[in-house]
Amino acid sequence: MAKKVASSVKVPDEKKIASLIHELLLELGEDPSREGLKKTPERVAKSLAFLTRGYRQNIKAVVNNAHFASGTNHMVILKDIELYSMCEHHMLPFYGKCAIGYISKGKVLGVSKLARIVDMFSRRLQIQERMTEEIANAIMEETGAMGVGVVINAKHLCMMMRGVEKQNSEMTTSAVLGTFRTDAKVREEFLSLIKQ
Repeated sequence: MAKKVASSVKVPDEKKIASLIHELLLELGEDPSREGLKKTPERVAKSLAFLTRGYRQNIKAVVNNAHFASGTNHMVILKDIELYSMCEHHMLPFYGKCAIGYISKGKVLGVSKLARIVDMFSRRLQIQERMTEEIANAIMEETGAMGVGVVINAKHLCMMMRGVEKQNSEMTTSAVLGTFRTDAKVREEFLSLIKQ
């Protein structure tokens, strides 16, 4: 059984995961005792714990009170934030870049916190569409912004390595809230700036 932390969020039981990976290797026709695979179950267990650490994070801890007063209500943009996630359908990676924009309303977030928010949501089993919305909603709630825009471009190995095997395809998703949704000029400014 997985260990639990105080907040009742499960901490992965790496020994159990390693045991399951050992069984999986056998089921796939491999010999887990051969030299190259001897430590693979333990390595995979540690890797999966790391790649899903977003389940054990929360927005308050990630932001860590890094709100700063801002006298202006200008658009703030951070783009080219690398992200790595795993699709919930095949547990294969997808990776790409995220652009975030928001119009502050008296306070801004520390710039590194925007990247940490992206990491928190990407380090879970995900679909890109939901992750885009989760990031936008979290930034809107944490900043009290007038509007938020998030755009993610990503390549999905579940589509590249298997299935239709389309190596050059890239998926784009967006989420717009507040003035980014209601004001076409604001939305156009954001989309124009992230393309530069």
